[in-house]
Amino acid sequence: MEYVYAALILNETGEEINEDNVTGVLEAAGVDVEESRVKALVAALEDVDIEEAIETAAAAPAAGASAGGSADADASADEADDDDDDDDDEAEAADEADDDEEEGDGGEGLGELFG
Repeated sequence: MEYVYAALILNETGEEINEDNVTGVLEAAGVDVEESRVKALVAALEDVDIEEAIETAAAAPAAGASAGGSADADASADEADDDDDDDDDEAEAADEADDDEEEGDGGEGLGELFG
């Protein structure tokens, strides 16, 4: 993964993604560099538009979140159909949703990698 991060750093700083630059970033980070992996990465990224790949990757979680939201909406609609203790069921569902969010908050993006 650190090889990909090195390529992203080079892309962000406007540097060319080549074997020497990737190796330099990895060595500066204290990584024991495998030359074959560097060559494979540079070859794999040769025809890749990194900015487009980042935008596509950033859009994927948003689509997944909306799909998850509709499942929650369906569950809420089913609960509304039940006349037995609707208020208790909704409160319990809200508590469960809060618990799920707390469990998923362990990583806060790239900041957690360096913090």
